[in-house]
Amino acid sequence: MESEIQKLRFTRTPNLETGNPQEKKAELIEYLRATSALYEKLFEVVKDKKSLLKKPDPLRRPLIFYLGHTAAFFINKLILPGNIPSRVNPKLESMLADDVDEMDWDDNDESHFEWPSYEEIMEYRAKVRETLEKAIESWTLTLPITFGSSPFWTLIMGIEYERLHFETTSVLIRRLPAEEVQDHALFPICQEINYSGYDDQGNPKVDDKFPRNEILTVPEGTVELNKRDGYYGWDNQFGTHTANVKQFGASKFLASNYEFWEFMQAGGYTTEKYWTEEGWKWCSSKVVEKPLFWMPDKVVNGKQTYKYRTLTKVIDMPWDWPVEVNFHEAKAFCNWKSEVTGKPIRLLSEEEYYRIRDNLKGDQPNWEFGKVGNINLEYAASSCPVNKFSINGFYDVVGNVWQHTETLLDKWNGFRVFWLVDDFSTTKFDMKHNVMKGGSWASTGNLATYYYRAAFRRHFYQYAGIRYVESNNPVVNRTDAYETDSAVSQYLEFHYGDRVYFGVPNFPQKCAELCVEVCKANGVKLGRALDLGCSVGRSTFELAKLGFQEVIGIDLSARFFQMAFKFRELQKLHYKMPIEGDIQEDRVIDLVKLGLQDVKDRVKFYQGDASNLNAQKLGKFDLVFGGNLLCRMKVPRKLLLNVHEFLNPGGIFILVSPCTWLTDFTDKEEWIGGYVKKDGTCVTTYQGIKSYLQDRFVEIKEPHEVEFVIRETGRKFQHSFSQATYWKKKD
Repeated sequence: MESEIQKLRFTRTPNLETGNPQEKKAELIEYLRATSALYEKLFEVVKDKKSLLKKPDPLRRPLIFYLGHTAAFFINKLILPGNIPSRVNPKLESMLADDVDEMDWDDNDESHFEWPSYEEIMEYRAKVRETLEKAIESWTLTLPITFGSSPFWTLIMGIEYERLHFETTSVLIRRLPAEEVQDHALFPICQEINYSGYDDQGNPKVDDKFPRNEILTVPEGTVELNKRDGYYGWDNQFGTHTANVKQFGASKFLASNYEFWEFMQAGGYTTEKYWTEEGWKWCSSKVVEKPLFWMPDKVVNGKQTYKYRTLTKVIDMPWDWPVEVNFHEAKAFCNWKSEVTGKPIRLLSEEEYYRIRDNLKGDQPNWEFGKVGNINLEYAASSCPVNKFSINGFYDVVGNVWQHTETLLDKWNGFRVFWLVDDFSTTKFDMKHNVMKGGSWASTGNLATYYYRAAFRRHFYQYAGIRYVESNNPVVNRTDAYETDSAVSQYLEFHYGDRVYFGVPNFPQKCAELCVEVCKANGVKLGRALDLGCSVGRSTFELAKLGFQEVIGIDLSARFFQMAFKFRELQKLHYKMPIEGDIQEDRVIDLVKLGLQDVKDRVKFYQGDASNLNAQKLGKFDLVFGGNLLCRMKVPRKLLLNVHEFLNPGGIFILVSPCTWLTDFTDKEEWIGGYVKKDGTCVTTYQGIKSYLQDRFVEIKEPHEVEFVIRETGRKFQHSFSQATYWKKKD
């Protein structure tokens, strides 16, 4: 038994170029047998095979489907080109043909079948293996086996498909009630837990030696991807992709359960601002309060405590293991981390992952068994501590859990489909599937190789966690999909829309014109300008177009800042504007048509908090413009007290603000104006601004109103006025 287990754990995806034909046939038969045995043993974890009729995830098929689906996949693909003479079981091959995509989180799968028994499926699987082995002996093999070139490519595709389902199905089995699963010799849970459980105050038991995360620098470099390694690959792994990756910082460890617990204690699941619009809709509608595999335990000192569900059992919470969450949770965690650190924190891009991955030389078929990471079943059948496997300072470069990325799945140059699986990737090029990199403990075969690109919808659960990045460089995805975040769409329309509503001119364009007029009237050169609260960037571009030699736009919102950066890089963006109900209008903005393409190289965008900027890093400016941000800041007085540090002598500071003070954004004690003193004196925003600026600035122009209109739907608009005030720094 031990030798069989070691054999199944030691399997590696085969090289398709080396050896002679007869040896390669024997190798492929062994790989087929090992893969089939591994997959079947996974289902032995389920105690009562009647449980296989359950759907642990309501959006997926019952477990019994997946046991048969991978066998039917071979037959359904090989029979089309005539590589096998006949079907094994036409009824089953029809019933088991189509898996469901993980679909939208609020969809329902209403399919109902009279599913076969475990015994029927196992008998079917044995017949399929027999059919395949006979076919292998009859096929003529010419090496190398290349993309789509022969039935052997289809055979290996089926084997790797079963290994893909080994991992995804193990996640489903993990969602069964704990009493319905059992330990298995092939799937040992990691015994290395250095920190677990809670103290008598309901806090995690950790100490000063706990592996605390830190940011390590990854130098600028070029990523060149061009799969020519002689191993099987799915269509999206082929083609060429080259990218220059600027220097960035990345977390030394994957985010641990303890690090995520801190996010939860900060109200992470109940604070909307940390979530994307799509993520918050999912979180609030599903009433999500914790990671999927955290099991509620006792309430201690008013705090909910949790245990942790592995594949086969529930254990005390292992604080030093990586947290497992979906993309929405990972993204919210990063937004929270960004707020508490004051740093631009986000998830990796696919290219940034490769900059870290390239510290590990070689690939799965050739690395030393059990030494590289918790992957390919070579260490444990669960996660293990985040400080176990190190490669040049980074831990878990491969394995433990997948690493979510900001990158949307897309094709590389030269992409082509294999006609037998023409929907494998193309249906995922919908801007709803994010790439995950690095593999997990359950990633075997092709999944554990350098080029593999896992991609799932953002609500989907896998063995996936978080490596976060500190960088002002946003992730740029392709442009031919529509932005559906309603707030982003509104502001793209507000900034770049070509329609004039109620005769009101474009607001950011008008503000830029006012800034330049005032600078010229006061003899201030058009050198460097700082646009604070730049949103999606129109005023930043316009300041450059009107003469400034360098303009830096900064916004606190990652969503807005990334749109501005993407527009600069890609020069075209698509979005949807609501008309009424579910009816939307497709809109496109084009940098060239707006006449802004010639100034894009003089414009830069960064994410940042206007009340906490580094004057030494940013340098001095001739103009600082604050556009509709003052009454949306947490501590606006910090901007007013420190803005002089960013200006050259005689430099101009211009503020426009609608003065709509709300406690949603600014605690009342931090309001600059709009309040009444205890003695009954009213303090306006203008008076508050003047009180903070008068020592270092001279007011150079009377305040006045700047009108603007924001379109929400085809018939609903926000019609507002901002007050503009003008200040010149004293020499």
